Amino acid sequence: MDTEGTEGSVRVDAWIWSVRLTKTRSQAAAACKAGHVRVNGVRVKPAHTVHAGDQVRLFHEGRERLVVVSRIIRKRVGAPVAVQAYVDNSPPPPPKEFTAPVAVRDRGAGRPTKRDRREMERLQQPPR
Repeated sequence: MDTEGTEGSVRVDAWIWSVRLTKTRSQAAAACKAGHVRVNGVRVKPAHTVHAGDQVRLFHEGRERLVVVSRIIRKRVGAPVAVQAYVDNSPPPPPKEFTAPVAVRDRGAGRPTKRDRREMERLQQPPR
């Protein structure tokens, strides 16, 4: 049994884990069971096999990943090798939410006055 190549097939949960789309194989299997994995547009179970050329769509951690299988990998490999096993057609990740800067006061400055507190609250509100 070879660990990588273009021939044959492998379970979809094992392939998703081996190319590092999920951290663990159990997360990949859970995503399949929950209906978050589609192969060529069809919802699949964890034991479904993938072949080179299949399109895998994965919804994981609030992000949609759309990849095309270019190589079959049966065991987890390093990130540089894993990236070569698929073509990533995913939409760009959503922008990070705006977080207001935390007000920093000098050590020993004491408790903020009412005026200071109102100014800090004004700075922490998102722009209108």
